[in-house]
Amino acid sequence: MRTNNSIVDDQGLMNNFAIEPKVYVDEQGDRTGFTPYAELLNGRLAMIGFVSLIALEILTGHSVLGLLAGL
Repeated sequence: MRTNNSIVDDQGLMNNFAIEPKVYVDEQGDRTGFTPYAELLNGRLAMIGFVSLIALEILTGHSVLGLLAGL
């Protein structure tokens, strides 16, 4: 039985527990996780980072750790 948006049992005691929301399925698809787009972007960014580290070592003659240790 409901009165004023509160649930009252058969003994007249008010139930103070939260009302559970309706469960639904998100139909928009996978936006997180191991999606093909995420893996493609991750691979491209890894290649850019790797080439950048090689270029840094060629141009300066030191590795990244060597540059940080020189500070």
